[in-house]
Amino acid sequence: MTSNPSSAVSTYDVVLIGGGVMSATLGVLLRQLEPNLSIALFGRLDDVALESSNGWNNAGTGHSALCELNYTPLRPDGNVDISKAVNVNEAFQVSRQFWSYLVESGQIASPRDFLNPIPHMSFVWGAENTDFLRRRHTALQEHPLFSGMSFSTDEGQLRQWMPLVMHDRKPGEPLAATWHPAGTDVNFGALTRRLVGILKGRPGFELHLGHEVEDLKPAGNNEWDVSVRALHGGAERKVRAKFVFIGAGGGALPLLQKSGIPEARGIGGFPVSGQFLRCTNPDIVARHHAKVYGKASVGAPPMSVPHLDTRVIDGQRGLLFGPYAGFSTKFLKQGSWLDLPRSIRMDNIGAMLAVARDNWPLTRYLIQQVLQSADDRIKALQDFVPSARKEDWELITAGQRVQVIKKDPTRGGVLQFGTEVVTGAGGSIAALLGASPGASTAAPIMLTVLQRCFGGRLPQWAARLREIVPSYGVKLAQDPELCAQVRERTRTVLQLEG
Repeated sequence: MTSNPSSAVSTYDVVLIGGGVMSATLGVLLRQLEPNLSIALFGRLDDVALESSNGWNNAGTGHSALCELNYTPLRPDGNVDISKAVNVNEAFQVSRQFWSYLVESGQIASPRDFLNPIPHMSFVWGAENTDFLRRRHTALQEHPLFSGMSFSTDEGQLRQWMPLVMHDRKPGEPLAATWHPAGTDVNFGALTRRLVGILKGRPGFELHLGHEVEDLKPAGNNEWDVSVRALHGGAERKVRAKFVFIGAGGGALPLLQKSGIPEARGIGGFPVSGQFLRCTNPDIVARHHAKVYGKASVGAPPMSVPHLDTRVIDGQRGLLFGPYAGFSTKFLKQGSWLDLPRSIRMDNIGAMLAVARDNWPLTRYLIQQVLQSADDRIKALQDFVPSARKEDWELITAGQRVQVIKKDPTRGGVLQFGTEVVTGAGGSIAALLGASPGASTAAPIMLTVLQRCFGGRLPQWAARLREIVPSYGVKLAQDPELCAQVRERTRTVLQLEG
């Protein structure tokens, strides 16, 4: 941990708040583009990647819409809308390019340090869902971003793809699945540690762990005074920043509110906790090698789509099933029960009440989830793994997610389930709010931060950005040749399949 006992105010070009993958990604991008920037990262915990970026605090899916059915809704005319799936896949291709650049340039020794190829599957049962999945496959298979996807209703094929899921399954019910070999499992905790390691290996970077940012105040000239307290010893200090990024997960909203920027007015947050069932029994783990996503229950939020995942965390293989949603007033897993009530203000209470009024299905769903017994959770698992036994699975608590609530001129307020970048004060401050697809799209999200906050420097950075992300400024969906080149390069460099 880097410390500065001096009471004098230190000034940095960039202050990063939060020790997760978002801050780390932005820090590395900025140092690639302008190596002489002075950067300080403040994290409230004693190591990086201990909240949502931690390997076991998320499902580790490299979200590319290969398997996530909530990204391909059915239109009223019966056709499947793939527009969101295309956008999500495009974003993940940017992350793949960024990671490939770091591997090729020797800044990350091996992609296996954080990334493993795991096929992505969608799995449904029942005649109506089978028909939907067939339509979805038809809509996606000809798109250059989704080439290589297979569809089957054949029981023998399904047994090859997912033997654990098919074992002891009762015959007679229509089943269908899609399979894509190019899926990934990402240990975002390991990735974060390697990104921070890149920053620590160069001069001009300071890492301050065990330090909580308590306040942000404008200092004039679009600079910021940042008040920081050391959690071990209680020493307080102020630092000045020319640019501040608030990447503190659920803790970003309270700090954004303290900044006082007009763009923060009216924004609220709705925390949703999650739990998974985890299996590390090697005999069971060896029988499943895929991320298998199903359909969400009616009223369930998008991040609660049930899925059975192969995970590889620091060399340890395991299975996760879930998530089971819950409710907590904390904005961070290691946060305060007062986080939600403290975030309620006169400018956002109307939007929050409107969301409460309009989202009774979500409220009912959360109540049902909170009241579930251990047997209820196992029963849900048995829809995916009919032979599942309670003694082989343990319940673990995942990271906390805070969904964005915003004012709406028609409905008063809306609950958003994506991620949102909020910027203000002439581009001198930015915050990331929201959840899924989150960490998978850290690289494109941080490119958005660069565009909004460092627009004046982009012309001089453009050539370098294209070295890091060859598709920078181009939509891969509109350039099949470049799309094929990018997918093949990143597949080779990252040692992926398909």
